[in-house]
Amino acid sequence: MSAPDAAPDAASGPGAGPVRGDVPDSELADVLVARLTTLYPAAGNPFRAQEMVAYMKGAAPFLGIRAPERRALSRAVLDGTPRPGEGDCEAVALRCFALPEREYHYFAVDYLRRHVKRCSSGFLPVARRLVTTVSWWDTVDHLAAHVVGGLVAADPALAGEMDAWIDDEDLWIARAALLHQLRFKGDTDADRLFSYCLRRAADTDFFLRKAIGWSLREYARTAPGEVRAFVAANRSLFSPLSVREALKHL
Repeated sequence: MSAPDAAPDAASGPGAGPVRGDVPDSELADVLVARLTTLYPAAGNPFRAQEMVAYMKGAAPFLGIRAPERRALSRAVLDGTPRPGEGDCEAVALRCFALPEREYHYFAVDYLRRHVKRCSSGFLPVARRLVTTVSWWDTVDHLAAHVVGGLVAADPALAGEMDAWIDDEDLWIARAALLHQLRFKGDTDADRLFSYCLRRAADTDFFLRKAIGWSLREYARTAPGEVRAFVAANRSLFSPLSVREALKHL
């Protein structure tokens, strides 16, 4: 999993603790977690782990596995396993997020990205649970753009849930709402996107200001004139960071 619009210098701190609660039974999850907890620790590097913890502002402990090596290990973990059902996806994700080291969380997010089309609209509460678990940009942004966004794209009725998320007191839930259309391109609901940006324009949080700019910048690849006009009409409402990010490639 590559880094999204990273913000390692942000002032805000990492979010909540590990997942708790019921996890569905899944033989597939049993197999995958057993392989993960064997292969991943054996490849860890304590010195690299310290560097990763520092870069991620202490969001979670790390085993110290670089992304290319982790992807290779993940292929070995997945080798010969069947396609999951929705319950398997939930079990894998929740069990991985219950483990402390961040590489397990990355595996879960990558797994959901790969199999989100196998999940129904009823998976959205699980996605929300993951967004609010050990919350930091490195997992939240991928969950927002690829998992939450994938669910909403498959069932547009879920956009009503996003209308509630954007006003949530949890900044990560609001950020996920802002970013869920990142991959929609021509299918972007521009009115909803612009409304969300305006609804959070007064926030002083770095991550929300960055997300406003990022979401507009991404839509500008499809509709540059619309974004330019929207920012021009509302420039005084947005932070300089949001404006700078929105107009970065215009």
